Amino acid sequence: MSGEPYVKQNTENGIATIEFFHPAHNSLPGDLLAKLANTITEAGNDDKIKVIILKSGGDRTFCAGASFTELISINDAETGKVFFSGFANVINAMRKCPKFIIGRIQGKTVGGGVGVASATDYCMATKFAAIKLSELNVGIGPFVVGPAVERKLGLSGMSQIAIDANTFYDAEWAKQKGLYNQVYESVEELDEAVQKFAKGLCNYNPEAMKEMKKVFWSGTENWDELLAERAVISGRLVLSDFTKETLKRFEE
Repeated sequence: MSGEPYVKQNTENGIATIEFFHPAHNSLPGDLLAKLANTITEAGNDDKIKVIILKSGGDRTFCAGASFTELISINDAETGKVFFSGFANVINAMRKCPKFIIGRIQGKTVGGGVGVASATDYCMATKFAAIKLSELNVGIGPFVVGPAVERKLGLSGMSQIAIDANTFYDAEWAKQKGLYNQVYESVEELDEAVQKFAKGLCNYNPEAMKEMKKVFWSGTENWDELLAERAVISGRLVLSDFTKETLKRFEE
């Protein structure tokens, strides 16, 4: 993929489509994560918007997780905490957003990307949208995204892919576990289904959907604190000798 990174929003007939892109397989550096969190929050507060579609640019990868370039540059605990808080802020923005967020997952998703997909309210994917939690490979763990992933996959499913950090689990597995609601043969079929579903939601009472979303996310009210604590754990581990050595090998 080539091109400049971006987060953009297009609103039409009550449907806000929020799209992010980065040429490095849609990995997300801190500035894009901050913009994505803000864009989701603003869309949630816009009365003209009834439903949100979250998607990424390109056709191969939904999101490769955190920016590797930023990850290897972390040299102190505070920077580490800020870095890992990026995905926490996006997940919390999605959680608090009073509108339903439909995930449009066109391809593979890794690490933090699995957390973003898990934080959507209804997630639709292609058969190419395999998932992997690769954090253990570099000496850390999916601490920040873990609560969102566990909420969708259950503790058993989340721990399976977190421990088996080298393996991509296919879209059908993710559907069986509850992450994906529908899986399609192609991006074209996915896009058609996402649009049809979003248009259908626009016919419902916004107040009813807002109250339903509160119910669906009940029990997560402590996530501002929880995910911040998890970011501290990751920020500490990324400074370990093991992780520094592993990242050096990956860089080479």
